[in-house]
Amino acid sequence: MSEMRDLSASPATLEISASDGYPLRGFVWRHAADVAEARRGRPVVIVNPATSVRCRYYARFAGFLHARGFDVITYDYRGIGESRPATLKGFRASWIDWGRLDFEAVLRHANEAFPGQPVQVVAHSVGGFLIGLAPSNRLIGRVFTMGAQFAYWGDYAPKKRLGMLLKWHVAMPALAALFGYFPGKRLGWLEDTPRGVVRDWTARHPRFEDAYRRELSEAQRDQMVAGFAAMEGATLALSVSDDEYGTPAAVERLLGYFDNSATTHLHLAPADAGLAQIGHFAFFHERHEATLWPLALAWLQSGRLPADAPGRIVKPARAARPTCAPLRT
Repeated sequence: MSEMRDLSASPATLEISASDGYPLRGFVWRHAADVAEARRGRPVVIVNPATSVRCRYYARFAGFLHARGFDVITYDYRGIGESRPATLKGFRASWIDWGRLDFEAVLRHANEAFPGQPVQVVAHSVGGFLIGLAPSNRLIGRVFTMGAQFAYWGDYAPKKRLGMLLKWHVAMPALAALFGYFPGKRLGWLEDTPRGVVRDWTARHPRFEDAYRRELSEAQRDQMVAGFAAMEGATLALSVSDDEYGTPAAVERLLGYFDNSATTHLHLAPADAGLAQIGHFAFFHERHEATLWPLALAWLQSGRLPADAPGRIVKPARAARPTCAPLRT
């Protein structure tokens, strides 16, 4: 897995249908058919974006993984980027839809279109939360997350909390109510976003399931939470000190739902990696190919951190479990 491949390889377009028929689009970086190599365990990696971040942002990172022997899938959730409908006004989509329907569809596609290959996930922000909502998450062998959490405002960085609360939990839902969706692009606040996703983002509950008391019965909420425990792939969760969203508390809050995943939480300050800043979004920028991307690469390849990994472990990993074995439905 250490062999360098062509970083300039062009991806193919991808279109699949979620179980409700909604068309999801994205891109796939796939090596030429080589059954013998696939049987030796070449993984296919799915990249789950952050809320309202287009999958095209992750293209260079996907190319980086592909150049080192992985097959890679990037995609947009319904209502975003390649998977956006003609109009977002009145368009129905939520985080639950993104997990149960969209990520689920891509996960099943990866398992079926890449037979015999381990399925792994790289998840940014809410992308890590969505893993727990997918009914087939037992298929995942290994996970790397960056700043993964579900936007509980009480976990935001203390010095930024009030401003973030006003921006994301007051102004954003008010604008979504006014326009029928959140016009983030014209404001320079990420992409335009479906109103239902805004509703989920701005819920003010320390346990995400409590936001659905009016919509779901207690049994349904319990079942949703239980779905997180089905994911047994080992997880490396990264938090960085200048990430105002994915603070250590926020990352730990989400990890607490994945009861049966062997988890490692690595926390680092930008200076630990010789950098001035990282924040919530910059990990996947190509300028960090030499400094930060090797952390994800080493984990996906071996389930271990590099010996010289910067930062500190927040708490020991849970009991190790077998990972990255080819799984079938």
